Parts: sequence; C-alpha cells; structure tokens
Amino acid sequence: MNTVKYFELKPDQFLQRITELPLAYLPLGTLEWHGTHLPLGSDALQSEALFLELAQECGGVVLPPLFLGPDRKMITDDGLELIGMDYAASTNPPQQLPGSAYWISNEQFEQLLYSILLQLKRAGFKAVMADGHGPSRRLWANKCEAWEKEFELKLFGIKDEQRPVWNFMNDHAAQNETSIMLHYYPNLVDLSVYPNNENTTVLGVNGVHPSLATAELGKLLSISAKKYAKNWINNLKF
Repeated sequence: MNTVKYFELKPDQFLQRITELPLAYLPLGTLEWHGTHLPLGSDALQSEALFLELAQECGGVVLPPLFLGPDRKMITDDGLELIGMDYAASTNPPQQLPGSAYWISNEQFEQLLYSILLQLKRAGFKAVMADGHGPSRRLWANKCEAWEKEFELKLFGIKDEQRPVWNFMNDHAAQNETSIMLHYYPNLVDLSVYPNNENTTVLGVNGVHPSLATAELGKLLSISAKKYAKNWINNLKF
C-alpha cells in the first residue's frame, strides 16, 4: 500500500500525489480525556483513520494530526482551571480529568490554522479537508468561507447543521466515538471498565452509553462519512 502520510513521502512521491490530486487532509486532534475506556488521542486517531482511507481511495496527502485545539474553559473560585469535559454534566464533581493537555485559545488556534493554510498553499495544495475535535471542527468550519476567498483554496468543513448528516465523531467518548474506535482500533478500547454495561456510571462522557458501541456501527459511520466526503472530492474543480 502506497504511503499517503505527508511526513513519510519523499519529494518525488509528494509531487506525484499532489499532481494527481492537490488535496490535503488535516486531522483535528487533541490529547484529551475520553472516558476510562478510550485513549487520550482518540480525536486524532479517528479523524486520521478516516482521512487515510480517503487518501488511499481518492488521492491526496494526510497531514500529521494536530494535538492543540480550543475548548471552553473556566477558573473555579479556588483557582482550579477546568477545560472542556472537566466540567461537563457527566463529570460530577467538576475536576481536572487526567491526561488532558491540548487547550489553546480560539485566537491562537485560528492563527495556527491560518499559518498551516499559508504553508499548504505554498507547497502546491489547492484543497484542504479538516475534521475531528468538536470545538476545532466548529472554528475551522466557520472560517472556511472567508479563507476560501483569501487563499483561493477549496476548503471542506462540517458546520453544526451538517452534523446529523456527517454523523462522525458526534458525541464525546460515547456510543458514536467508541464504535468508530472499535472499528479502527479495537485493541485500544477497553469496555471491561463498564462491568454493568449501560448501568455503569460514566465520567466525562457525553452521549449514549459507550457500552452500547459496536465495531459494526463504527464501520457504518465511517462508510457514511466517506460517502459524504467523496461527493465533495469528486466535485472539486481546479
């Protein structure tokens, strides 16, 4: 199988791939708590796995996943910094969940994406597809229209109103994401931490109980997402 990862390509391989299809895929990852059953890099793992399949099937080059991203943040009265799932409804009491190390402000993340687009344009890409971590996805999608005009690039992003159709990574460490991980990385998922299945209390999980996840559902979610993405790719005109 030919490599499609940017950092593995030799210059001649890189030029061949962007000549055939000048499309870059950018996985929007984090190092973030995803329950006790999933790895901290689940966002990057899921989005990269989908993009690797798309690149193999359609063409293009997959960039290294980002691990920095924006999210909500609050400072408690006693000075504790809480980020994202640290104070979700399922995190009771609110607490600093182990392992999360990804937060940057919206402004910093926007500047990071802007700089990446500058470099991708310089390297010869004409289109960029990005998806992954929810807050990162949202900021990217909201900037796509303006950046398309500024950079003269074709940009793919999923806005909130498109999520029911996209339906990929649409919860947090719950049935959707856990099913995707079971499909792509079953050896990294440990559902034994929920001995009473859906009656087992979860911590820092948003959505349908992860014990109800299946690899079969994950495969269906990936097929659906690829179909949606391929429709966009097949309609690219440069």
